[in-house]
Amino acid sequence: MYLDLMKRALSGWIYADDSFDAGLREKGGDWPENAQTMIGLQRLDNLQFCVEDALANGVPGDLIETGVWRGGATIFMRSILKAHGVEDRRVWVADSFEGLPPPDPERYPQDRGDRLHTFEQLAVSQEQVRADFERYGLLDDQVGFLEGWFRDTLPEAPMESLAVVRLDGDMYESTMDALVNLYPKLSVGGYLIVDDYGAVPTCRQAVHDYREAHGVHEELRPIDWTGVFWQRSGK
Repeated sequence: MYLDLMKRALSGWIYADDSFDAGLREKGGDWPENAQTMIGLQRLDNLQFCVEDALANGVPGDLIETGVWRGGATIFMRSILKAHGVEDRRVWVADSFEGLPPPDPERYPQDRGDRLHTFEQLAVSQEQVRADFERYGLLDDQVGFLEGWFRDTLPEAPMESLAVVRLDGDMYESTMDALVNLYPKLSVGGYLIVDDYGAVPTCRQAVHDYREAHGVHEELRPIDWTGVFWQRSGK
């Protein structure tokens, strides 16, 4: 019941305002005004499944999300660890806390013309995300912050292994940077989740390009209209 309440609170379900649409909120189809996450109940359910399955099967490693907005999904990750009494894993909160980077068409021509960096509502400070963790009583030493562009922070990310990796970087560059630097740390039996696969063609292309280049053949499983995930089955 605690985790169900966390999902409903983080998604703004229990604080329905005049613009609330249950169908949109369930599948993460809107941008909530006051909620801590926009990924909806279906993707929160998937996140719970992936984390709890990794815990039940002893898959080693920490948890991370790359691109956290107001922190809702990472707050939920921490709440799952709390609910299960897990004290030997950390949740990593990776974000620029300045929004998305301007496209770099010389390195990543796939992002040419992308304008997500102009969306001011996507820039949420680390101070606000920390405050959101604090409101839920979940800001402690099991939460680590990686602030900066992924190309700078992820190559030196301090975790040795990961049990669940959740990507929510939208762009080709952000998705590829996360895959290149984090997928090698994903333990066998762990899960890779991609939030923007269905909604953003360049994100989807990055996923396919990485999987093809590195011989990743595990089945891509749909979550809802945009999210997908797979379980790592081999090296």
